[in-house]
Amino acid sequence: MGDRSLLVELGERISPEINRRVEVLMDRLARAELHGVREISPSYRSLMILVDPLKTTLGQLQPAVAELAAADHDGTLCRSAEHLIPVVYGGEHGPDLEWVAAHHGVSGHEIVARHTASTYRVYMIGFTPGFPYLGELPADLDTPRRGTPRTRVPKGSVGLAQRQTGIYPADSPGGWQIIGWTPIELFDPRRQPPSLLNMGDQVRFESIRAEEVDRWRR
Repeated sequence: MGDRSLLVELGERISPEINRRVEVLMDRLARAELHGVREISPSYRSLMILVDPLKTTLGQLQPAVAELAAADHDGTLCRSAEHLIPVVYGGEHGPDLEWVAAHHGVSGHEIVARHTASTYRVYMIGFTPGFPYLGELPADLDTPRRGTPRTRVPKGSVGLAQRQTGIYPADSPGGWQIIGWTPIELFDPRRQPPSLLNMGDQVRFESIRAEEVDRWRR
């Protein structure tokens, strides 16, 4: 990918198995501390390695990366964390919940029940710092993005887009269907690591009332 990065592609689709391979390779690269590697950026099915051209070349780095990618999994990958995320669904906190319900021909309560029934994998962090791409949604929640994105989606908003769900860690533009809001702080640059959720973590959502928000703030 250009003259300063390598792109390792490990599959052609979104799946937990392929994403797990990305996670394993990212862990191996971090532990190997290959000379000249500046940054490792994972996605659903691939991983980009940014290098310092004053310290190494892509030709020098590629064989070492290929060897790490081909090695058998040694079982040393750390256990993923599990998170319970409280969400106030609907109303001013979830302005698109009723649209989503109408799109699927069910009630808003049924959409909430479907959204809270599954455990989701954090496939990657991106778009904005701390934004988790979570999946996959069950087929009965597969929902198109908004036709026109909003110029501002409030921090903490919980949204749907196709078979993904995610949480906006800061005010930002966005085109996902917003069904709820959480008081949980997803990204804090003073915290180590700054992102609450990380690749490979498991996430469940819990429906709460607006009056319960204060006991969840942390």
